[in-house]
Amino acid sequence: MLKKLVVIALSLWAAAAFAAADANKATAAELDAIKGIGPAISAKIIEERKSGAFKDWNDLITRVKGIGEASAAKLSSGGLTVNGAAFSGTSPSATKKTEATAPTTSPKAEPKQTETKPDATPGKDNAKAAAKLTKEEKKAEKAKAKASAAEAKASDAKPAKK
Repeated sequence: MLKKLVVIALSLWAAAAFAAADANKATAAELDAIKGIGPAISAKIIEERKSGAFKDWNDLITRVKGIGEASAAKLSSGGLTVNGAAFSGTSPSATKKTEATAPTTSPKAEPKQTETKPDATPGKDNAKAAAKLTKEEKKAEKAKAKASAAEAKASDAKPAKK
């Protein structure tokens, strides 16, 4: 009898642990229970929710910094929903970006570009790409400066006397 109660209790606990939580209704504790959501993200979700309910996953991704399409897919598989819907994997903005960047010729005729520098044409996506590139360049410069400082410090260090 005791074994049955333990099994039932564990089953209920497991079901509750994997239960879906809706971004528009869940408490901070319920959001934190989802794998991939910590106190910072749950606070951002709740704060953005105060200005209005999330219409769909794209609205959540747009309004909550720190949640992109990749993390939305992971959060959805962890049990997060928006208006009861799981993340479908493609948002309208992703579709528009894909259509806008799709090559007009066949992929065999023109090799894909691996460089991430933005086009000369102005636009929201290009500004983001330029800002991202600038951030990456700054990070690389900081890493080089730290490495050279550590190298200089190591060369200045005198051997210990015995």
